[in-house]
Amino acid sequence: MSRIGNKPIPVPDKVEIARSGDTLKVKGPRGELEVAVAGGLNVEVADGFVTVKAEQSGKGVKASHGLVRMLIANSIQGVTEGFARTLEIVGTGYKAELAGKDALKMSLGYSHPIEFPLPEGVKATVEARGTRLTLEGIDKQVIGETAANIRKLRAPDSYKGKGVRFSTERIRLKPGKSGGAAKG
Repeated sequence: MSRIGNKPIPVPDKVEIARSGDTLKVKGPRGELEVAVAGGLNVEVADGFVTVKAEQSGKGVKASHGLVRMLIANSIQGVTEGFARTLEIVGTGYKAELAGKDALKMSLGYSHPIEFPLPEGVKATVEARGTRLTLEGIDKQVIGETAANIRKLRAPDSYKGKGVRFSTERIRLKPGKSGGAAKG
């Protein structure tokens, strides 16, 4: 049995949870999310807690027990508080700016600016002269995937550290060439 899967999830007062078939709908003040419930799992909502129980034992059920529990917990947190991911843009002339509500325009050292369309449900704010980018939304997976795709546009260089990085990421810089004596 999964230890994480057995933990009950507290449900705040302002969150409504309804099950229809194999999906669980979580509705809160920030929006609504759906979670797919794998077969062999039973989700119960009672006394302000959500519990996920495995109806049968098996490798597939064991593997998805903790996953479904965490997806439900993340959905509850997303519709109440939301999620945010911060990126830092490091480099001379590297910057980002908003191009409307649903796109970013970034200068990342290429010969042309890059237009990055934001997925639905993701809000971006640009701070600190275009070098700090914060992505906010209710779906943790979409926020993380969007941040990873932005980072992929110009991954941090291992020699100078230039590029797009997560704010919590620390880059270990490699030493440059050593100017050794000429061999003769």
